[in-house]
Amino acid sequence: MSNGAGATAGAGGAAAAAAAIANAVKASGAIVSVEPQEFRKIVDRAQAPLIVTATGGLFTKHYKYLTSYKGLFFYTKSPERMQFPSRVEFVNAWKIWMPQ
Repeated sequence: MSNGAGATAGAGGAAAAAAAIANAVKASGAIVSVEPQEFRKIVDRAQAPLIVTATGGLFTKHYKYLTSYKGLFFYTKSPERMQFPSRVEFVNAWKIWMPQ
């Protein structure tokens, strides 16, 4: 039986994970913005990568990605959905907010 409660709980968990990353960044350092191909190289180097993903855009859809590697947080935005190895773990967030 599926009443959508699991989806709501999953969305809440994703939002909590994104908030935790945002709070960690405030406490520990910078977010490095990179081009999508550089982001992919960073993910390929990581042993057990976790990527937070979100979509955005009013008129044109784009995909946002956030991960950590060696103590730094890396962010990218792509007009197309990126492909990653099957070993990558994902957290789907409602929104990824980047400080300006």
